[in-house]
Amino acid sequence: MLGLFAVACFAQPPAATTEAPAGAARMVRLRGVNYDTGTDFGGVQSRPAFDPVIMARELAIIHDDLHCNAVRISGSDTDRLCQAAEHALGLGLEVWLSPHFGELPPDQTLAALVACAERAEALRRNSARLVFVAGCELALFMPGILPGATLRERTSGPALAASIKTGAHNAPLNAFLARAVSRIRKVFHGQLTYASAPIEAVDWTPFDLVSVDHYRGDRNRATYADRARSYARFGKPVVITEVGSCTYEGAAGKGGQGWMVMAKGPGRQLVSNLIRDEAGQAAELRDLLITLRKAGVDGTFVFTFVAPTLFHSPDPLHDFDLGSYALVKSYATRYGHSYAGLPWDKKESFSAVATLYASWETER
Repeated sequence: MLGLFAVACFAQPPAATTEAPAGAARMVRLRGVNYDTGTDFGGVQSRPAFDPVIMARELAIIHDDLHCNAVRISGSDTDRLCQAAEHALGLGLEVWLSPHFGELPPDQTLAALVACAERAEALRRNSARLVFVAGCELALFMPGILPGATLRERTSGPALAASIKTGAHNAPLNAFLARAVSRIRKVFHGQLTYASAPIEAVDWTPFDLVSVDHYRGDRNRATYADRARSYARFGKPVVITEVGSCTYEGAAGKGGQGWMVMAKGPGRQLVSNLIRDEAGQAAELRDLLITLRKAGVDGTFVFTFVAPTLFHSPDPLHDFDLGSYALVKSYATRYGHSYAGLPWDKKESFSAVATLYASWETER
């Protein structure tokens, strides 16, 4: 979620696989994008204002203009999630409903997931095109698995590296997921998955699909496709639930850490050496999607459609869209030109994804 970590730098090289060779391409079933309805990251809200009219227009654009046939809808508010999911289903999109309850302890997280799954089942009964995502990168976002009481504590320092090296976090993670699946299956009767981080060695036995948030940077570029291909060893469809790149020169080398460009010290501003590079973001994202297709994945969800609080500015120190993975650049006080009445404009990456997805849409 939000490309929090370039976690692949800690992971071991993937095991050898006998799947399709790297040059072979297969049709990607899911052409998707992430859509955030508002996620709470320890008191920081990614979408403070949720306008149902804007939501409806954005989902229609995702379907009609971005040529998606699927959307992963994330957020912390179940009402928002279900409202967006119902609208997306009405458009004919496959919905991956992905609640994110950051910083809740395990028992509260489990209760919230089950309650959301029960609401999701009511939607699924009217449409089989709904997958429930039972959490996102919980070793990082949920306290109690990795050391540290807060997200910052869990994602920094030697304790994290030590846990990843030993794999000590995997047993409590899988114990929690087993409990979650058991409870969720009682109220939700559709397909079930979990949006994993590459550091998480998930037991995929109780899930219907294998899902991973898979970013690429300099540290894992050579093994990126092999790692994606290696997930086929579980014998289930493999879907990349997050893939993307930020919007400045050199962001492709940072991968999941591309967003970490805030300057230290007082005030909210970016580091001073960033150069806007929409063409670079577009080229990297296109290459990522083609690489994953050749690796044989069943679907991809680009991260992300819009980041409403990361505003674009002509001032490079305050152009927070540079550190955004979004396909559109948001404005703080005005509407854009791409679509009347919407507070953003398309970036070059929007057009790159739309063109690629449109070409895949026509394949049979």
